[in-house]
Amino acid sequence: MTFLFLSGCATTEIPLSKRIANALPAANVHASGETEAVATANADAADDPAIWRNAANPGASLIVGTDKKAGLYVYGLDGKVRDFNDAGRVNNVALAESDGRIVVAASDRNDPLNAQVALFTLDPTSAKLTALGKVAAGAGEAYGICLYRAPEALYAFMVAKDGTIRQLALDLTGAAPQARIVRTMKLATQSEGCVVDPRSARLYVAEEDVGLWRFDARADGAVAPVKIAAADGKQIVADAEGVAIAQDGDNGYLVVSSQGDNAYAVYRLADESYVGRFRIAPGAFGATEETDGIEIATGDFGPAFPDGLMVAQDGMNAPRAQNFKLVGWREIRRALGL
Repeated sequence: MTFLFLSGCATTEIPLSKRIANALPAANVHASGETEAVATANADAADDPAIWRNAANPGASLIVGTDKKAGLYVYGLDGKVRDFNDAGRVNNVALAESDGRIVVAASDRNDPLNAQVALFTLDPTSAKLTALGKVAAGAGEAYGICLYRAPEALYAFMVAKDGTIRQLALDLTGAAPQARIVRTMKLATQSEGCVVDPRSARLYVAEEDVGLWRFDARADGAVAPVKIAAADGKQIVADAEGVAIAQDGDNGYLVVSSQGDNAYAVYRLADESYVGRFRIAPGAFGATEETDGIEIATGDFGPAFPDGLMVAQDGMNAPRAQNFKLVGWREIRRALGL
């Protein structure tokens, strides 16, 4: 990741220290755990996580994470690898419980000209992924993905690298999965991270160099975007990358990876107002830097994470390959006074 400003024909990198100094202040929190590193070394490989909470046995909850050069990992909360599926070039991942199954969807860019959604089921006991198949998601390189379980269907939102967003109605009832594109939306430039707030049926998408946008997630809703926050170097320092929602009782918060200064910006879902920023600083486990994907799930995850869990990709995990850091939602709330 390179952060530049232009002066005539010259290009100069903006130092990290200056990007941090120019941005709004960020509180420090610390990771309480981390996953094993992905197998792809010396590369930008780990990218995006998803979390499945085991309500009956919170300590047995699972994390699915992508190695975008190789496939999908399943981790336990202890960070150890429970399974690996060699799905190839899968960029982002999301999951949802649907019809008694844990459905995992990954943005598949093995064909860079034609986006696909790779679909799996996750066995909560064995932690094994079973491939269901792939469905076409339109032209372009697959980048971001998020799921929305509406009353009438399970939807996937595929964010192509060029900012095209397609909403797919998934049909998983047959021997092979089927999908139908029900809407297409568009942002102007490269986009990736997305998440749906099921309470308000709102879709949030990060346009990397521009900022955070909101769409109507309903299949019959308007397709025009509404800008929530700019990547202006203050709240969000480009790139705007991963996007996650923390449902917190009657409240809720939207968290965006401010990749350019190794921080995370937080917005209140009720009115989409800015709340504050935080940074995962070095502690018992390392800091996070240049974070791509993030995910948050609230609720009991056992003694280490009694109020919820944030998982953040760590883009610089030397001397090992990239991995994911685990942070308690309670610590984030305390740091921001939520």
